[in-house]
Formats: sequence, structure tokens, C-alpha cells
Amino acid sequence: MNKPVIKVVAAVIHQAGKILIGQRKKADKHPLKWEFPGGKVERGESPMVALARELQEELGIQARIGREIVRYAWSYPKRATILLIFYRVSEYSGEPDSICFEQIVWEDPAKLPEYDFLDGDVDFVRRLANGEFEF
Repeated sequence: MNKPVIKVVAAVIHQAGKILIGQRKKADKHPLKWEFPGGKVERGESPMVALARELQEELGIQARIGREIVRYAWSYPKRATILLIFYRVSEYSGEPDSICFEQIVWEDPAKLPEYDFLDGDVDFVRRLANGEFEF
């Protein structure tokens, strides 16, 4: 029997050479791990619509979702496979607020590997820090 695949979208929000990352709250799954803002795609939503909704819910911003950067599957042991889809976001209105995060930080891409990211994000973070993706 095939395990279901859960689509998860994430935003690489960049401004002035820095990227916005968020730290999960202590009470969340994977407490205090760092991640890119985003979340699950709900039934009937396109990934881009889901990401715009998540950014409104998590940061209080209205974002214009840009092009897809990369997508890949990730599996946590004994859990459903996740299809992670990262999008570029360079245009938004409102000031990002840590509504759903312990804290948010604007960080230089080269310094991102110094943070304790979710396991599914680690390879992407390394590749981002190495300059594999253009902005």
C-alpha cells in the first residue's frame, strides 16, 4: 500500500540580500526548529494559492508568489512522504510578523546552515547557502 504524499509549500522571502526564516514555537511539532514560512496544501488549493494563504496566516503579509525554485520528496520515518515545493517571494505588502513563530529572522543565505533547520530543509539550506539558486 502506498503512503499518501502531503504537499508542503515554503517561501524563500528575500529582501536586501537576506532571507526570512522562522523558528517553530516550543509547543509545536519539532519545537524550536527553523524553517521557511509555509505549510500544507489543502484539498482543492493550488500550491501557489496555499502559500499565499499560509503567508497571510503565519506572517500577516499579502505576498505575490514568484517562480518555483525546487521541489523534492522527503520522508520522515513512519510518516507520510512530503513533497516540498519552494517558491521565490520578493514582493509582498505588510510587515512580516511572527504570528505563528517563536521568532523570525532576516539572515544572510551563507549563514543559514548555522541554524537548526527541520531535517527536510537541511539539504535545501546547504544548497541555498552555496549559491545554487538564483534570486
